[in-house]
Amino acid sequence: MAKHVALLGDSIFDNAAYVPSGPAVLDILRDRLAPEDQATLLAVDGACVANVYRQLQNLPDDVTHVVLSIGGNDALIAASDLFTEDPQPLGHALERVANTVSAFGKEYRELLTEIRMLEKPLAVCTIYDRVPGLGIAERAGLSVFNDRITRTAFEMGLTVIDLRLICDEAGDYSTVSPIEPSAQGGKKIAEAIAGALSSVTSYRRVVV
Repeated sequence: MAKHVALLGDSIFDNAAYVPSGPAVLDILRDRLAPEDQATLLAVDGACVANVYRQLQNLPDDVTHVVLSIGGNDALIAASDLFTEDPQPLGHALERVANTVSAFGKEYRELLTEIRMLEKPLAVCTIYDRVPGLGIAERAGLSVFNDRITRTAFEMGLTVIDLRLICDEAGDYSTVSPIEPSAQGGKKIAEAIAGALSSVTSYRRVVV
């Protein structure tokens, strides 16, 4: 049976503008799929969790698999708030982080619940954390967002594509914007997606 995979989310998939001299994630994925398979890009650069519902409205009727990469922009917005206040007692700071991530986790779970209503195999991506120039505090902040992503995915029995382990070199990030995947990083991401699709019988797993 031919596959038709839909890519939902943000610029992790919608990265064409950041690889002017190389193929985008969508192009590479299409090359990795069988000739009879299809891939449709619905992800939009800059999207947050709340924006994916609009992407779902454009989902083709014949889609067989869904892959989601979302959360990075939500984390960036949270960081602009959490990292600009005056120093506070550690306990209070951690409580603020916990409340922020809890709100994100609720939104994220609601989105996954909506996507699962499609009754299609679903794979979700973590947020990569090896971006050149990323500080220790920012990486620690991403870890709590990723904890919520992976915990929710595992509870729902989904496949996880762990971009933290996949995009682990400086060359995986665009020179146009370091928070976006380069052609090298896009190749790794596309190959991981193709790998996740390759065996429906073992679809619930971690892909690295």
